[in-house]
Amino acid sequence: MSAAAATATDDSDAARPVPRSPDAPPTGTATGGWDQVERRARASQSFWTAVVGVPAIFSVLRLGVEAGGELQTTLLLVANVGPVNLLAGFLTTAARLLSTALVAIFALGGVLTASVAGLTRRPLFARWMDITPSWFMAASFLMALVTWPLLYLPLLLPAFVAAFQLRPERLHERPLIRALLVAAAYAGYLWLLVPTLRDAWRQSEALPIVLLVVPPLLALFVAGPLPRVVIRPLASVTEAAVLVVLVWAALPVISTPVLPLTVTTVGGSSGSSEEIRGHVVTTDDVNMVILQERGGVRYVPVDEVRAQVLCPSEAELPRHQLRIHDFHVEDSLLEGLGRRVRPVHRVDAACR
Repeated sequence: MSAAAATATDDSDAARPVPRSPDAPPTGTATGGWDQVERRARASQSFWTAVVGVPAIFSVLRLGVEAGGELQTTLLLVANVGPVNLLAGFLTTAARLLSTALVAIFALGGVLTASVAGLTRRPLFARWMDITPSWFMAASFLMALVTWPLLYLPLLLPAFVAAFQLRPERLHERPLIRALLVAAAYAGYLWLLVPTLRDAWRQSEALPIVLLVVPPLLALFVAGPLPRVVIRPLASVTEAAVLVVLVWAALPVISTPVLPLTVTTVGGSSGSSEEIRGHVVTTDDVNMVILQERGGVRYVPVDEVRAQVLCPSEAELPRHQLRIHDFHVEDSLLEGLGRRVRPVHRVDAACR
């Protein structure tokens, strides 16, 4: 072979594309960019795992607590409480907790995202903000709007401003007009709450006054980046704080009964009657299975059941005597509308 032919062969081999490994990063992508894509994928997986897995874990724990820690009773509940009923019960009682967790994560994530622009290693909540769609964030705030008690609804305003980074400068470019718009909106808000604030002042209720007045003012200052010096400590502290608060708030949710509380009146052949306070697990043609409030399972023949009443729980009793335009401050929008359709009836004497 001549020297010219050998040179041409070497040039053709150099121009031939080299096979790329499937695990290699895409062509033209720097190592830092590939790491960023991998971190976002891991953040997405951890976020959706938490959203889906936490309700499932809570539901199983609730069944165990409801059964009093007894294995056979737990198996009885698992066999008779279907997944649809369990999910419905969880959403009814834990939707408030779930929406609170999401709102806190999005609010902190919005502030951290605005503060860590340009940093290579971003906090966890900031990475979650990157992969969370806007519709899911809006749905979380909407769920909080309809499930939170009216007393805590003002806290949604600074949280919403922090999550979506809505600064007052977006209202108007001129500071004077912007200040007038903010003052007019806040004055109208207080005017709507004048009767409630007056009643709270007369009853020496300081907490409702603070919760109704302060959060709208706080919303003016929560947006915007934080100093770089406090980002890392703040991210670590807030992540741990959210976890601790969720665990603390989850304890009442786990201990909330899955089944409704009833009082069943049972009459024997001798004419005597007995009232059984507990939760009806299942009913068939022969027996009614009742999980008693003080523990233990009772099998009652259906023919001996004389009456049954539904009883409210202690958590439903109000602590404040305040209302906002005919809505109790401890009711959510859904609960308030429901009480208008079906007013609260007198508690039966058997429930006391």
